[in-house]
Amino acid sequence: MRHLLLATAGLAVIGTAACGLAPAAFAASRFADDPYPSTYRPLPSEPVLLRNATVLTGIGQRLDGADVLMRDGTIAEIGSGLQAPAGVRVVDASGKWITPGIIDVHSHLGVYPSPGVRAHSDGNEMTAPVTANVWAEHSVWPQDPGFAAALAGGITTLQILPGSANLVGGRGVTLRNVPATSYQAMKFPGAPWGLKMACGENPKRVYGGKGTAPSTRMGNVAGYRAAFIDASEYLRKNGGGKPKAPPKRKWWQSADEGKGDSAGDAGGKRDLKLDTLAGAINGDILVHVHCYRADEMTTMIDLAKEFGFRIAAFHHGVEAYKVADRLAEEGICGALWADWWGFKMEAFDGIQENIALVDRPRNGCAIVHSDSGEGIQRLNQEAAKVIANARRAGIEIPPERAIAWLTSNAARSLGVADRTGSLEAGKLADVVVWNQDPFSVYAHAEQVYIDGARIYDRHDPSRQPRSDFMLGQPAAAPGGAL
Repeated sequence: MRHLLLATAGLAVIGTAACGLAPAAFAASRFADDPYPSTYRPLPSEPVLLRNATVLTGIGQRLDGADVLMRDGTIAEIGSGLQAPAGVRVVDASGKWITPGIIDVHSHLGVYPSPGVRAHSDGNEMTAPVTANVWAEHSVWPQDPGFAAALAGGITTLQILPGSANLVGGRGVTLRNVPATSYQAMKFPGAPWGLKMACGENPKRVYGGKGTAPSTRMGNVAGYRAAFIDASEYLRKNGGGKPKAPPKRKWWQSADEGKGDSAGDAGGKRDLKLDTLAGAINGDILVHVHCYRADEMTTMIDLAKEFGFRIAAFHHGVEAYKVADRLAEEGICGALWADWWGFKMEAFDGIQENIALVDRPRNGCAIVHSDSGEGIQRLNQEAAKVIANARRAGIEIPPERAIAWLTSNAARSLGVADRTGSLEAGKLADVVVWNQDPFSVYAHAEQVYIDGARIYDRHDPSRQPRSDFMLGQPAAAPGGAL
């Protein structure tokens, strides 16, 4: 970690645009203003040519015997027989497979870190049913050993979300999976926030058990509607969040007296909860909904239409297969498990072909997610289980299609598909080199590149970041020296 952190510090003066990760243009709405901005800077990287591998681009292509050239933090070229310009390090990738970096859209790393003790339990603000005012990033602990373990599994980008105890749990944040001492140094520049919402059993159990609303599913929906009614009114009073023109000076005021006198036409006191909900209505913040049952998904779709926001993805969705056509029609992704089911009543009607069926319709957007500090380390194998279960049902899914569940579809749901999630010239060089077909049980990520920098190398201990809180590290160097 020291090796990588020192490299990061040495690059702090280089702008993100020069390294290929230029921040996206901020939305006009003030609800997307960020008082805790990203300080992420890509690590130094050399030009690298990965030669003669099987390449899955993430957009439906499989290229055999292909080369990938990375330069200046981006994908420069993909093809066969590419020439290595002077100064380019050539890596013989014969027999290897290359994919885009894996993206997990549902993680609680850093907010429920290891060691899993009560002092580290920072993911659920269970003090009110609507806590849109909290931001998951303010709980992220960058020293969580889970980040490094996920990196070894090929994870280059991940969304950290609040938990699902509340109707509205707060904002999620998209991170680059690099060693850092602050979450700002991991924050994906320009990536939109997510808004975590939850339907079903969790909110009604948590708050019904406290003798307060909601205690039923109809109470859940009433709670969402009340929150968004308040947000709609707040949005109206604040002129849609657009910057206001300076107030006109009254005839009796001097020039100095008229400055800053905007009380009365500024929409009242700022409200952090309503800022977030208004940002969702404006489209500045992407809505991610924890939802298991098909009937509740259709209710949430209607709720979104009632208040004018858009759902980016339903998460968990064990019954998503029942409404796969509707999800595709609405442009909503399903961020799903390969085979988790049956652990509570709303999870009982799950099937192992769920992801395959959500993937089938035109414009379908299926994603394999983890929601697990262990599962995030092997999302490639979770996807492999989907392929195997689909095959048993007579559905053949080739690797070049399945890889999108872990890459381009995930990037689409996070609003960063224009910069990562696929291997295309000009996009960020987020790349994983596998020892073989990534959907094999024997597959390992041998090298992981983020913005073209080799952050992880299975065969080079100096490129295997470790947290001080990872168990099993030696207390002293050989000879007893600290």
